[in-house]
Amino acid sequence: MGIKFEKLNQFFERIKTIGFWQRIFRWSQIKDLSYEAYKEFGELENLLDRTIKEADETKSSIAVLKNDLEHLKSEKNQLEISYERQINNKEKEIVSLKDQVSQLTISITQLRQENTIFKQTESDRKTKYDNDVAGLNAIREQIQKERQKEIVDRHESEIKRIESMKETWAKHQERVKQAIKMVCQKHAIEYVEKVPFKGSPDNTIKLCDEFIIFDAKSPSSDDLQNFPTYIKIQTESVKKYIKEDNVRKDIYLVIPSNTVDVIEMFSYNMADYNVYVVTLDVLEPLILSLKRIEEYEFVNELSPEERENICRIIGKFAHMTKRRIQIDHFFAWEFLDILTKCKADLPKEVLEKVIEFEKAEKLNPPQEKRAKQILNTELESDTEKIQKEAEAKGIIFPSSVQKNLKTLPLYDNEKQE
Repeated sequence: MGIKFEKLNQFFERIKTIGFWQRIFRWSQIKDLSYEAYKEFGELENLLDRTIKEADETKSSIAVLKNDLEHLKSEKNQLEISYERQINNKEKEIVSLKDQVSQLTISITQLRQENTIFKQTESDRKTKYDNDVAGLNAIREQIQKERQKEIVDRHESEIKRIESMKETWAKHQERVKQAIKMVCQKHAIEYVEKVPFKGSPDNTIKLCDEFIIFDAKSPSSDDLQNFPTYIKIQTESVKKYIKEDNVRKDIYLVIPSNTVDVIEMFSYNMADYNVYVVTLDVLEPLILSLKRIEEYEFVNELSPEERENICRIIGKFAHMTKRRIQIDHFFAWEFLDILTKCKADLPKEVLEKVIEFEKAEKLNPPQEKRAKQILNTELESDTEKIQKEAEAKGIIFPSSVQKNLKTLPLYDNEKQE
């Protein structure tokens, strides 16, 4: 027969495999293919007509062809119905898609409008931000300039202050010397230009045949942190003057007034002598108070009552010192006697155990500090605590019956003396 129904076959295959997006975007191709298929279908009808004509020649062939024709017509009708139904569905889908596209177009238009408004707002916001940043930068530059000027002014003020302090400290020794000389000249006090002993103190005055030393001390730099340590070291270094004859045991270190804030201690008890830290403005009243010593140059000038009080106190101290030594000797002999008896009378095993405990014991009396005064109130408080603890443990009798303690041999010995 020589005719191939390629388009028709393609049409049917396309209909079988057609998808959603192909229906939307390639429907025109399917439509064109359907026309070509339909054209081939027309050719097929022509072929059938020829076949019918040929079938007239053969009755048996006509019957078969009629059956085939009826069958093909039936299929054609079904295809047409199906095709029309699909076309209707596609048209409905196209209408629906058009509605969706219309809605999307409206949404896009709204979004574009909103985007335009947003861009305008963002532009305004950016302009405002740039203006604010420019204003803040200007304020910051102004603050930095003011701060820099403040730092420079403060630095210059500090430099002036330090220079003034250094100038004051540099002239401190000479000022102290002139001040002491002026006080001595004003109140008829001897100022010693050259001392008759080793060393060369800054300033020395003489009262009651005693040399009183005033050493001027000032910081070596504007850093006052080490000045208190320097003063403490100087309290040790002036010890060389105390060894000399007729040198008063009180030495005065004169410091600048603007260094007082860093000084913590103004009085040092060095056992053999005392060191006092004073300032320039107290020199005159201090020297005048020392001058009053001349009024008591001799003990005979004291009133009888004053001499009696002094003698009473010194006598009481002498008695207490001797009595303390006597008591210590008494207890020392008693303790030695007990130790001797322990070694002689205790069993060997007990003595060895006692020695082990003895080695494990350690007695640490309170440590004495030079700068700390032993207060009477503390001693009385500690004594009262010990007495109460002893009474609670039954070691001693209450104070109401302690008068019987005088019957002890120790007190008897005191009476015999």
